[in-house]
Amino acid sequence: MSTARKFHHRSYLRHPSEMPLLLLCESHPQGGLRRIHNVSLGGLACRSEASLLVGTRVIVQIPVVAPPFEARGEVVWCRRADACYEIGIQFSSEADAFAARMVEQLCYIERYRHEVLAREGRVIDSQTAASEWISKFAASFPHIS
Repeated sequence: MSTARKFHHRSYLRHPSEMPLLLLCESHPQGGLRRIHNVSLGGLACRSEASLLVGTRVIVQIPVVAPPFEARGEVVWCRRADACYEIGIQFSSEADAFAARMVEQLCYIERYRHEVLAREGRVIDSQTAASEWISKFAASFPHIS
C-alpha cells in the first residue's frame, strides 16, 4: 500500500504548464528531462519515452529555480500517447503540491519578463515582472483551493 496522500481523482483543477522537469525513479536511474503536461494540487502529468508502472515512487525535480525544486510522488496512471507515454504523478504531500504550484507561478512570471523584452524592448527585473504579472494575470491564474 502506498504512503502517498490520497487525493481524489480529478477533484483538482488542472491547467497546462510547460515547465521542464527531471523525473527520477529506481527503474530508470538515469532520469531524463521532460516537460510537465499539466499541474494540479494533487499532482502533475508529464510525457516520457518510457512507461512506468503504477505505484512506482519517483522524485520530481524542477531545475528552473534555484535551488531546484524537488518533491516525492508516485505514479498513479500511465497511458500511451502517440510516440510516448503520458504519466500521472501524485505528490506525496499537499505541501509539495503547493510548492510545485508556486514554482509554476514563478515560471510564468519569468516567461512574462522575457516576453516584455521581446515585445516591447523593455528590460525589467524579476520583482517588477512579478508585480506587473500579478496585476495583469493573477486573477485569471487558476486557484488551487
